[in-house]
Amino acid sequence: MAIASISSAADYGGILWGEFSASAYTKLIFEQDFDEQKVFHLDYLFVFLRSFELALLTTFGCLILGFPVALFIALQPIHYRNMLLILISIPMWANLLVRLYAWIVLLQDGGGVEQLLHWLHLKKDVLGLLYTGTATAIGLLYAFVPFMILPIYASLEKIDWRLVDAASDLGANRWQTLRRIIMPLALPGVISGCTLVFVPALGVYIIPDILGGSRFLMIGNLIHLQYTSAHNWPFGAALSFVLLGFALLGILLCRFCSRKAGKIYECV
Repeated sequence: MAIASISSAADYGGILWGEFSASAYTKLIFEQDFDEQKVFHLDYLFVFLRSFELALLTTFGCLILGFPVALFIALQPIHYRNMLLILISIPMWANLLVRLYAWIVLLQDGGGVEQLLHWLHLKKDVLGLLYTGTATAIGLLYAFVPFMILPIYASLEKIDWRLVDAASDLGANRWQTLRRIIMPLALPGVISGCTLVFVPALGVYIIPDILGGSRFLMIGNLIHLQYTSAHNWPFGAALSFVLLGFALLGILLCRFCSRKAGKIYECV
């Protein structure tokens, strides 16, 4: 893939071996006009920015949804925990493609979500959710929230809950106990969950393709188009390397935060 990204594109797909060029990387920010002059443009950078923003929102949303669920499971008796974990993992037993088509039935005009809102008298007109950024965000949250719950639960399960009892005996209320005892101890699981969600959400292809449609393009869809419709393999490889760079930066950031979390854990 590294060689393909600096090679010249063949006419109908593939690459021309031995003809090296950096045009695939310059195409990210420049394009040729009718006079064959390079013109600065931001179209592809906007796709990267949109994907990065949506991956961050997905990570934050999964954290907001996943932390309370993981905490609830960790506070249950041991025989209930296993049952709840199985319930969390059951949707993952089915193919993601089938589950996404189920979301099409729910989000389409006249679907389950729209009928529910009409029944509750919260919405009277057509929602128009399907093939939008909102539908893509819903699909990403649904697909990746288990990957946030499980690592956080693994950290919460190891907590010595006598620390919580001690904080209560010393006069701390529930919010103070959560903020100063539980959350610092759960921080390694939070960082692991954020890594497991952010990295695949950044380059996901199937979810925006099915729920977002052609009007909502992300990096994964752009790379797919270069290898299929556009037949520009070098540019697809260059996009893949840029995506790899963003993913590595995210992992390095999470590793740095994990070290900080380890120091906090030792202090607690």
